[in-house]
Amino acid sequence: MDRPLFPSPKQKEEPKLLENAPLAERMRPQTLDDVLGQEHLLGKGKFLREIISSDELPSMIFWGPPGVGKTTLARIIAHQTKSVFLSISAVLSGVKEVKKIVKEARQHQSYNRRTVLFVDEIHRFNKLQQDAFLPHVEGGTLTLIGATTENPSFEIIAPLLSRSKVLVLKPLQAKQLLELLLRALADSRWGLGKWNLETKGKVLEQIALFCNGDARIALNTLEIAAQLARRKNSTRPTVSRQVAAEAMQKGTLVYDKTGEEHFNLISALHKSLRNSDADAALYWLGRMLEAGEDPLYIARRMVRFASEDVGLADPIALSYSMDTVEAVRFLGLPEGNLALAQLAVYLAQTPKSNAIYRAYSRVQEDVDKMKNQPVPLHLRNAPTPLMQKLGYGSGYRYAHNEPDQVADMLCLPESLEGRRYYEPTHSGQEKTVAERLDLIRNMRRRRKEQESQ
Repeated sequence: MDRPLFPSPKQKEEPKLLENAPLAERMRPQTLDDVLGQEHLLGKGKFLREIISSDELPSMIFWGPPGVGKTTLARIIAHQTKSVFLSISAVLSGVKEVKKIVKEARQHQSYNRRTVLFVDEIHRFNKLQQDAFLPHVEGGTLTLIGATTENPSFEIIAPLLSRSKVLVLKPLQAKQLLELLLRALADSRWGLGKWNLETKGKVLEQIALFCNGDARIALNTLEIAAQLARRKNSTRPTVSRQVAAEAMQKGTLVYDKTGEEHFNLISALHKSLRNSDADAALYWLGRMLEAGEDPLYIARRMVRFASEDVGLADPIALSYSMDTVEAVRFLGLPEGNLALAQLAVYLAQTPKSNAIYRAYSRVQEDVDKMKNQPVPLHLRNAPTPLMQKLGYGSGYRYAHNEPDQVADMLCLPESLEGRRYYEPTHSGQEKTVAERLDLIRNMRRRRKEQESQ
């Protein structure tokens, strides 16, 4: 069973320091058993719980979205392993601050005390700044715990990654956030229990869904809603849907137009289209558009999809996609969103074929292996007498003069004779293309047979 992310009042320390703190800070957990979620790391026998119990603490990178407990876990780990806890933010700090921390850590090390350095948003440190940690992590002066919302593979230097254990923290589920909100309402010492708040309907579920797995946003939203409710009626404050909506204003969508989530969402859209799931495609499209993604970027990706995944199964899809690009340019936002939505549904439902994509991949492979295959002489133009004398154009057969406009003439380099790149499917209109190509090949074969007799 999941444990609550935030502790009961009796577990809190230094109450005088927390009385005026935000609700999310006051309700911060103090032990691993208080942490909500992350069972894959903290459950019985799981990695994080085991290394803390054994007091064998490696340097770690916590990778996960905001508000899932990265800072909290680092504090708890330092406390339960009786380590000195130091914290800096990569946004506000640099190599100078790191040097000061290393000096302090060495002093603690002389007394056989371990120093846990927590670096928030470690991905914001550049390569030089990250390099500054290496000798001290390797030498044991510091146990580094870095927190990042970005993919460490791209944002953390390889030497630091090789010396650290990357742990992925998951967003909290709506039911876990709901439990968190209920605890905050019931807690009279550190939460909002002394305010005797009432809630109407499923307003807490509404807040939990709004927060996208972020505990901090959930508690901050509840605190604002409670304050609004008290202003409206101090004797009987009620958090209604209207009050909650006022507190939430506009949903905070987890999206970074230059980060990993950008690529995750466009990947989800592309794969939903490929799987002919119109509803999923509309959802991922909406997620990007409502978060502020450039609609022309999405349109360009859908144009690519029309070639890569639809191809000749529906030749109109490419033209339709280009028309949508122009519609988005002409209309702008928000009207252009509907044009993209219309295209998404069309691309989802239309027949699919990646035969063109596969064909061109084969071409790329052959071009790479045999870069300088000569053009057959009969396919070359001969604009000068010398070129004619050398045989340029000799043997060329004009297709319009041939029966059915098909000549028995090799158009590939001789070393690639018989190579077939395009293998059409029988999906949509590509079935007709396949039949036509088979007919042409048969005509060419018969023509060759007749000329050889």
